[in-house]
Amino acid sequence: MTLTTPERTDVMTEPQRPRAVFSNEDFRLIRSAIEHYLPIVRDQPDSTKFANLYHRLGRLS
Repeated sequence: MTLTTPERTDVMTEPQRPRAVFSNEDFRLIRSAIEHYLPIVRDQPDSTKFANLYHRLGRLS
């Protein structure tokens, strides 16, 4: 009689890191598009949000 041990299915594994959605080149293109859009929205309430996004994207690329 041979005894086998059941496979462990309760072992916790590290979650896999999700793949990046945007490449570094994408960030540069998006930043460039926002740079051209900033003068258009200069007097609108969201202009500050776009300016902040522009600067955040600059740190990534």
